[in-house]
Amino acid sequence: MGLFSNFQTQERHGLDIIIVGIGTVGATLVERLSNEGHDITIIDKDRERVNEIANYYDVMGIVGNGARYGVLMDAGITHADVLIAVAQSDELNLLCCAVAKQVSDCATFARVHTPDYSSETTYFRDKLGLTMVINPEQSTAKDIARLLYQPNALEVNPFAHGRAEMVKFQVFEDNPFVGKTIAEIGAGLPYAILICVIERNDEVIIPKGDDHIEAGDRVSFVSSRENVRAFFQHIGFDSRRVADCMIVGGGTSGYFLAKELIDMGIGVRIIEQDSQRCEELSLLLPKAIIINGDGTSEEVLNEENIAHIESFIPLTGMDEENILLALHAARVNNSVKVVTKINRVNYREVINSMNLGSVIYPRYIIAEAILSYVRGLTNSKGSNVETLYHMFNDRVEAVEFTITEESKITEVHLRDLKIKKNVLIATIYRKGRIIIPSGRDRIHVGDSVMIVSTNLGYDNINQILA
Repeated sequence: MGLFSNFQTQERHGLDIIIVGIGTVGATLVERLSNEGHDITIIDKDRERVNEIANYYDVMGIVGNGARYGVLMDAGITHADVLIAVAQSDELNLLCCAVAKQVSDCATFARVHTPDYSSETTYFRDKLGLTMVINPEQSTAKDIARLLYQPNALEVNPFAHGRAEMVKFQVFEDNPFVGKTIAEIGAGLPYAILICVIERNDEVIIPKGDDHIEAGDRVSFVSSRENVRAFFQHIGFDSRRVADCMIVGGGTSGYFLAKELIDMGIGVRIIEQDSQRCEELSLLLPKAIIINGDGTSEEVLNEENIAHIESFIPLTGMDEENILLALHAARVNNSVKVVTKINRVNYREVINSMNLGSVIYPRYIIAEAILSYVRGLTNSKGSNVETLYHMFNDRVEAVEFTITEESKITEVHLRDLKIKKNVLIATIYRKGRIIIPSGRDRIHVGDSVMIVSTNLGYDNINQILA
């Protein structure tokens, strides 16, 4: 066991957080949590990797097995606030959290991949005291399924327990909103939506009523879930969900996605090269069509009618293959909905410039689920963070707060609040109802309030006040 530390003596700030496993997800968590001022200790068996991350992010690093009592004690588990286990082994992650709970009252998060474990999350929470069990493949599948339900969307982020959605879409030249102001668009709709963010070239705008929409913009709006589809119909998009889907790769991600889509009534076809895995999938997914073949072969894809499929999802496990397959699908099928899963984030700007349809990054799905909880621990006076999303290459945050007590922001007309620049109060969720707020609305204790901002790092809603 070895120890690396780059901490200098300083006043304690934020939470004490231990992260076990420094792969792509672990490194993403280190980056985001250290940027928010928390004290981070990392544990991994790979000495070179630990040294690299510890030096780069100025965190404490320990080389060893994160499930060992002695290693966790060296990492300071007795006074830790949070332990996050994201090593490759499900069993190690669960054991790590179980050992930690024996000596600490910290919040514990475990990443698991195996479908069998994912079905037992209630047991793990109740018996092992885990705060959260996260399956990245299952979470990714849910995100992709939302995109196939709203195929015009580039991105769909749910809020208010799924009753509201923030949706990003591309504005083309024939869109009826081109040249209109935000105020004009809102006045011409028979239902409430709020345009929250406009991305124009390299600029991100939190719009005001007199801002215009231009062709080529990427626009995010928020509305109740049932109004999203009506909005797309209003602007001339075919708003129906896709009827069928071709998935390349029958691994864990492919299995979870197929299960989600079948439950939605979408026809599923999986191309998998391993014949034994095909037999397993045939038993697990009797309503899916399983094809034993090389999904990266143009001949196989043509035989399976890729030119007429309504949606195409490459899940090969290799980013390069997924990208090439997505580009090929878009080339041979003009109307196909493509979702591309990217595990690494290298060359992100290049990836965003390609015609890859919607792009999903599983590492960020995990990071944001944990980060929203950690922010809630950091500052819970008056409000708690419920949901958190980073958008537009991490330049915008959408944060949902539950209002827990009266403060300067409650029981005041929104038009009378002095709110910081580039902050927008987007929705209020009250007793099962989604409110797209106007200046006459007020925030009550018990509400859930979603704000959108280019100012990052809010952990209390009162921080939006100027």
